[in-house]
Amino acid sequence: MSNDNLRLPNPNPNPNPEGMLAIPVKKTDPVDLHRPLRKLVARKYSESDAEKVESVLETLNKCRSDMVERGDLSLPKLRDCLIHYFKCLCMVEPLFTAISSDADPILFVWYDAFSSGKECWVPYQPNSIQLEKAAVVFNLGAVCSQIGASSERTTAHGRHLAIDAFNAAANFFLKLWKVFAKDVSATLDLTLLFAESLHCLFSAQALELNLQQQLNNNSSAFQKHRCAISFKSVSEHYRRAYDLIQSDSAAIEHVSSFDQTWITHLYQKVKFCEEEALQMRSSILPKSQLPVQACILDHDAEFVTEKFAKGIRRRAYQWIPKLEGIYLDLVLSEDIPFKIIDGGKLVAHPWDMPPPYPTKFAIPSSSSSSHLLALPLKKSNPLDLYQSLRNYFVVKFSESMAKRVEGLFEMVNKLRSEMLRDDLSLPMRRDCLIRYFKCLCMIEPLFPMTTAPNPPIFVWYNAFFPKIKYSQHNIHLEKASVLFNLGALGSHIALSCDLTTIQGRRIAIDALHDASYWFLILTHEAEKASAPDLSISSAQILRRIITSQIAYLECELPHSHSHGGGYPVSLLYRKIYDLMTFGPLAGKLVQSSIPQFIESKMKTCRVQTGLDVTELFLSGYCEAQSLLQEACQTPCLNLLSEVGPDKITDGILWPILEAVTSALEEMNLSGNTPMEEN
Repeated sequence: MSNDNLRLPNPNPNPNPEGMLAIPVKKTDPVDLHRPLRKLVARKYSESDAEKVESVLETLNKCRSDMVERGDLSLPKLRDCLIHYFKCLCMVEPLFTAISSDADPILFVWYDAFSSGKECWVPYQPNSIQLEKAAVVFNLGAVCSQIGASSERTTAHGRHLAIDAFNAAANFFLKLWKVFAKDVSATLDLTLLFAESLHCLFSAQALELNLQQQLNNNSSAFQKHRCAISFKSVSEHYRRAYDLIQSDSAAIEHVSSFDQTWITHLYQKVKFCEEEALQMRSSILPKSQLPVQACILDHDAEFVTEKFAKGIRRRAYQWIPKLEGIYLDLVLSEDIPFKIIDGGKLVAHPWDMPPPYPTKFAIPSSSSSSHLLALPLKKSNPLDLYQSLRNYFVVKFSESMAKRVEGLFEMVNKLRSEMLRDDLSLPMRRDCLIRYFKCLCMIEPLFPMTTAPNPPIFVWYNAFFPKIKYSQHNIHLEKASVLFNLGALGSHIALSCDLTTIQGRRIAIDALHDASYWFLILTHEAEKASAPDLSISSAQILRRIITSQIAYLECELPHSHSHGGGYPVSLLYRKIYDLMTFGPLAGKLVQSSIPQFIESKMKTCRVQTGLDVTELFLSGYCEAQSLLQEACQTPCLNLLSEVGPDKITDGILWPILEAVTSALEEMNLSGNTPMEEN
């Protein structure tokens, strides 16, 4: 499926034959944002500060211009543009509170999405960035709804895409309802009533598609129980969306003028789901009869395809950028379009520029800092994963199917080889490890490949005692070791930072937050890895060490929210020291240099520093990431992005999903058995 096949539909895209509703985007008039905002920064701060944020202001202006004037954008491109614009908008939001009454006003005008003309519009609201943010959030929800309605829902990945899109739309309208539509004087489509109704509508459509997948699976008692519960939930969401519109005469008239079938469609959905829920009520099992862990096996091709797709979806939360560590990504990652370069200058690359994005920030290969501890990286033996994976596909499926997915296997093998190189810079090694971990999640349903002629054996050495090695046929040791190295790498990045500068300390803190996150995720894989240095207790102690170092550094940053004084930090180190010398890991880690380092860090110091316009903009960026992290955790939808690191048009991910889908379908049509359940 090509991105360009998803074009903006007609102004009235409803009803569609498959019974899924979508809404149009709001329209607005052009506005020049660059000139007045740059003038404001120069006046309030300084000309040098204005130069620091010049790139953000230029990108902000371009995003809005493209959003308003470019009618040729496909839905994925429009989504990319809106997300980029929202981030820029949040970055400049603090400036709007500083606009004086005698300054040139910034006037935003927005029109009602459900009106075909421009007779329904918001009056001029000078400097009202709240209206602008609310309208952009509305349009993000609208675009996602159109992606969902236009998706090919007869295939497994098409349904996943539609579910992701409708869930994203529901989340955007939830944010609009709970946050952005409050205290905004706007058209009827931005009222709390409409925002809640649209949230319920798209939640219902996402749930309904999930329900369709459940109905495609087997008819066990537990499956019937799940379907009965789902019908009840779907009917409740449709009922709420319908009742909200019916409760307001103006809303009824407004919706009817847009599409006379809309309310009828909602009513029919409500009645159908309520009747189905009533009929299936007897299938709901009491808690005492529910299985402890439902493991449903089915030979249906759609179910097996669903299982393979979960390799991407089930670990999606680990791939989403974290609020803690944002600064690190802005400095180091080649996948993030916003950058901080030397001197605190902010760079915002255009929304339609694909990665990689140059970092222009050098981290020294070593540091003499005695304040931080770098954890050792685990080592591994080389392994030809390409041949093992390809041979497995030839045996399990066919030679033709193996050829169709060999691009993925080549990428997996290349990333693993790159990961083991000693000459990689710290930022490049971090990006490589994250991409390799994504690939491992994708191919995880294939393991253990016990039926392969020569199944791969993963061999890893103990991080603290390098002569001890562990091996495993399954993928869990590999995943856990990659997670460990991601955590350890964060400590290496922190150690390499110049702690005498604000920026250096900020990067070090975020690198340690990043390390702490990966060690937390490691605890989820630890038990299956079966290696002492990858155990839950080991991961927890390493997180405590990282947390203590974060607290130490935060004591020396401005506006710190950490504990004041030296006692809390030294107490953290004391607890770690006691655990390492008297706890279950005493015999394993006490011989390393870690206890000696902890013992030396019982005292801390505190200094004060200042705040500049860069930090002000970054606070807005964090707000945008917070919203988008909650609303956009949609891995299949993110694959549509033409400017993301993992995209359909890179010639690998989406064709591979389609090829795997075809292979699984052909396998089931020929009567073969599905892959082993892990």
